[in-house]
Amino acid sequence: MFLRGIRHSPRLIARFQTRWASNKVVHTFKLADIGEGITECEVIRWSVSPRAKITAFDPLCEVQSDKASVEITSPFDGVVKELLVQEGQVAKVGQGLCTIEVEEEAVEGVEKASGTEEPPKPAPRTEEPKETLVTSEPEAAPSPRRRHPLDPSFKPEKGSESNNSLATPSVRHFARTQGVDLALLAPGSGKGGRVEKADVEAYLSGSSRTSTPPPAPTQCGEDIIVELGRTRHAMYRAMVKSLEIPLFGYSTTLDITDLHALLPILNAHIPTHYLPPSDAPPPFNPALALGVGIPAVPNVPDTARYPRLTYLPFLLKTLARTMMDWPLLRASITPPPSSAPSPSTPGKPTLTIRPHADIALALATPTGLYTPLLRAADTRSVFALASEITHLAALGRRVPSGLAPHHLGAGTVSVSNVGATGRGTGAAPVLVPGGGVAIVALGRAEWVWDVSERYWKDAEGGKEGGGGARRLKLPVSWSADHRVVEGAELASFVEAWRGWVEAPTRLIGEGV
Repeated sequence: MFLRGIRHSPRLIARFQTRWASNKVVHTFKLADIGEGITECEVIRWSVSPRAKITAFDPLCEVQSDKASVEITSPFDGVVKELLVQEGQVAKVGQGLCTIEVEEEAVEGVEKASGTEEPPKPAPRTEEPKETLVTSEPEAAPSPRRRHPLDPSFKPEKGSESNNSLATPSVRHFARTQGVDLALLAPGSGKGGRVEKADVEAYLSGSSRTSTPPPAPTQCGEDIIVELGRTRHAMYRAMVKSLEIPLFGYSTTLDITDLHALLPILNAHIPTHYLPPSDAPPPFNPALALGVGIPAVPNVPDTARYPRLTYLPFLLKTLARTMMDWPLLRASITPPPSSAPSPSTPGKPTLTIRPHADIALALATPTGLYTPLLRAADTRSVFALASEITHLAALGRRVPSGLAPHHLGAGTVSVSNVGATGRGTGAAPVLVPGGGVAIVALGRAEWVWDVSERYWKDAEGGKEGGGGARRLKLPVSWSADHRVVEGAELASFVEAWRGWVEAPTRLIGEGV
C-alpha cells in the first residue's frame, strides 16, 4: 500500500526526498586541544581537498606546534566542503579547520562523545531533490615526510624538483604554462623561500635578453629579514624565562679510558633484534633442537636499530643509576600557588620527587631544538637506551619533525651532547623553567697525557716524577638550579657519577 501510494502521489515523493536531503548537515571541524599547553598550530599539509569523500579516522591534515607535528584525523564519515585554514596559516585552538557534510545522527553521536554543546548548522533545504551525484577522485595516500632541502642528506628526486618548490597553485600553473621549472627559482623572494609570480616573470624577462648578462651582486649585499620559525620562537621565549633561574655551574673531566676498552666487548654481543637487518647474523635458536618454543623477541623498528654502541648510552645509564641515589636530582619544582592562603602565610614552592630517573635529551634537528624524554632510564639496559636514542634521532631528522607529543616531556635532568659537533672544553648550559633541576653539557673526548701522581712510575725508595699515562678524558659542564640545589650537593653528585663512569664494570651488578 505504501509503494502504491508513492507511485500515484508525486507530491508525497517530493516530500519524502526533501526530508531525506534535510538529514545532511554541515559540521565545522575545529582544532582541538592537543595538550602540552599548546594554544595554536600551523597547518603544514592538507591530506584532503574540497568535495573529497572521507571516512572516520582518515587523515585530514598535519599541523605543527611549538613542540611536535601531529596528524589530525576525521571523527566521522562525510564529504569535505571547504578548507577554512590554508597550508602555512596558523590556527588557534577552537578555530574551525574545515567544514564537513555528514549525517545528522553522526554529528550528534560525535558531539555527545566529545561533550560539545554547539548544535550543527543544517544545510539549506532544497525544494527539489538533487539527483546529480558529485564524485571526487580517489584521494592519494599521504606522501611520506620529505627531508628539508637544507639537510645535508637531502637528495632531490628526478622529475620532482618543481613539486618540492614552495609556491602557490596559481604560480605553479603560471610557471607550467610558461615552461619554467620552479626548481630553478627556489628559494624565491616570498615568505619562507616561497616562489612568487614576480620571480617567474623576472626569470622570463631575464631569459629573453640572453645577450645581457645578469647584474652582478653588490659588494656589500643587502640585509635579509627572516621570521623565526615556531620551534625557534618557542626556544626564544624559553630562554627569556631562563633568566629567572639563578644557576650554579660546575665543570670537570671524566676519565673514560676503561669505558673505551669495554665498548668493543659489548659491541660484539649486541642483541640481534637491535642490529640492522644487514648486520644481523643468520637466525639460530638452540631451543629449537629441544623442541622448545622460540621466546618472544621485541619488535624493534628499523629506525631504532644500530650497528654499534657509543659512549652516550653508558653515560646516560650511569647518570640514571646515580640519580637513584640522589632524590634531589629526581625532583621537579612546583612554583607557589598564585593565591596565597593569607598575606601573613604566603604559599611556598614544593618539590615532587619521581620514583625513576627521567632524563631529557637535547636534540638538534633541521626544524629546531627538541628535548625528547627518556622515561625511567634507570630501568633500561644500555642496549635499550641506545635503541631509543637512535629512534628519536631518526624522527627528529624528518621534515616536518616526526617527534610526537608523547615523545616529549620534562625530565628532572637534561643532557646536551654538544661534543658531537664541537671541540669545546667548557660550556655554560642554560636551564629553562620546567626543565628540571640540572643540565649537563657533554664535550668531546680526547686522549691526553695524564701525569697525575697515581700514574707516576715507582722508583727506588718511593715515587718520583717523570712518568704518566695516556688517558681518554671527557669534559662535562653542569648547571643547576641554585634555588634548590646547593653547590656542595651538585659537586658531590658529579663525583658520585664519576665513580660509575670511571669504573664501568660496576654496571655488571646492575644488569648493564
